[in-house]
Amino acid sequence: MTASIHSDQRLAARLGELLGKRHPVAAAAVVTPEGMTVAGRGTDLDADFEIGSIAKAVTGLLYADALTRGEIGPDTSLGELLPLGDAPAARVTLRSLSTHGSGLPRLPKSARPWRRTIALWRHGTNPYGENLEQLLDQARDVPLSKPRPRYSNLGFELLGHALARAAATTYPELVQQRIATPLELDCFYAPVTADELRPGALRGRSRRGRPRQPWTGEGLGPAGGIRASITSMARFTAAILDGSAPGVAALDPVGPFGAGARIGAAWITIQVKGRPITWHNGGTGGFRSWLGLDRSTGTGVALLSATAAPVDRHGFALLEVVP
Repeated sequence: MTASIHSDQRLAARLGELLGKRHPVAAAAVVTPEGMTVAGRGTDLDADFEIGSIAKAVTGLLYADALTRGEIGPDTSLGELLPLGDAPAARVTLRSLSTHGSGLPRLPKSARPWRRTIALWRHGTNPYGENLEQLLDQARDVPLSKPRPRYSNLGFELLGHALARAAATTYPELVQQRIATPLELDCFYAPVTADELRPGALRGRSRRGRPRQPWTGEGLGPAGGIRASITSMARFTAAILDGSAPGVAALDPVGPFGAGARIGAAWITIQVKGRPITWHNGGTGGFRSWLGLDRSTGTGVALLSATAAPVDRHGFALLEVVP
């Protein structure tokens, strides 16, 4: 991908109007058939943000791409790729994981999510530090509920690592090999530890401005552990819109997901003022993110903030005025 990216003062002004004082460090990208524009506030355009659960949308692309490559089938189960023994999770299919329909919970109880959440609130600590073996230990103890649409971080963590195993690599390497390198994304990576953060890695903050530890961890990667700069998000968005990204079939809805929404492989599609918008958002202890696409017009918006206050309505508002 060789198209150039332009810094835009009008976008910077619009970003300031939308975000106000709650998001002092943020960046946006607008993609149209005519090109890519970006703007930042409080940081430079090369700084990298945690994109949170937009990582699930990336894993959705990798899932659809693995299907095309023949590395997996829709009925391939977790137990065929990950050492889960006779645990109930071993029977779960990758297809059901890709649409949050596996019956797996949002998080395993053995991870003590409430205790971790309290530690995050009080001390800003990272609640997701498991390595892959620890994640698999948790998954072996998880019961399945009735399959139905149910948002699951655990499900997407396991899906991403299963895809990596099918490709005989690790999840960070899979992202690098199939997304970052071919799409020329200079800053788009899944750090396993804080030591792997790039020099331009931003420090996120709570809504009240308190610093938060970076969310790194081998287990977390496929569900919420990717970091990216706004310029890389611009190129990523453009590649999805023009079809050069791998696995774009992930965006096509295959089933219902809540009131008025439909879901593909992670990607959610809703109607907004008569326009079909395909999107995903993300949130970590110190960051919020939003990525939305109007595939019918070839336009898209990425919005990143280094403050843990929602940006969804701002992203929709920005996309609404894109020609």
